[in-house]
Amino acid sequence: MASDVPTARLFLALWPPPEVRLRLEALQQGWSWPPRAAPVRADRLHLTLHFLGNVPLERLDAFAHALDVPTEPLALDLAGATPRLWPGGLAVLEFAPPPALLRLHAALADALTGLGWPVESRRYRPHVTLARRAAGARPPSEGAPAPAWWHADRGYVLVRSSPARGYEVLRSYAHP
Repeated sequence: MASDVPTARLFLALWPPPEVRLRLEALQQGWSWPPRAAPVRADRLHLTLHFLGNVPLERLDAFAHALDVPTEPLALDLAGATPRLWPGGLAVLEFAPPPALLRLHAALADALTGLGWPVESRRYRPHVTLARRAAGARPPSEGAPAPAWWHADRGYVLVRSSPARGYEVLRSYAHP
């Protein structure tokens, strides 16, 4: 069913600082990609907290306000993340979720539910998507990368995804 209501395709994410983005890009470049693979551009690498889908623009301010939830310091271990090839040809770097990340994910789910917005019911598997259409790709064969931490002290972001413009951070949520 088509709708005339203007919408924005949104998601919530941890947005890596420049030094982490460089590490993610280096990990991505360590893979052997088949010709049809579509690696994610370095400036688009992120860890999704919740995919919202198409949100009516008239609700954007309400969403932006309601999604401001308390956070606590959290850190992700890049060296401990596991490169995986998921079904459907999705190449990811999957993280063991620290408790603080699970609490943030749950708080955002509660905020979305409070807005009457559906929340995905499957288990949350925090990851950074490295490439799509990557069936047959091979992850790096060398050992684990040197220890590196992604300190998500900057909080999280609300992002608009547009085929024409790419990703646009609409709002940053950072708490001391």
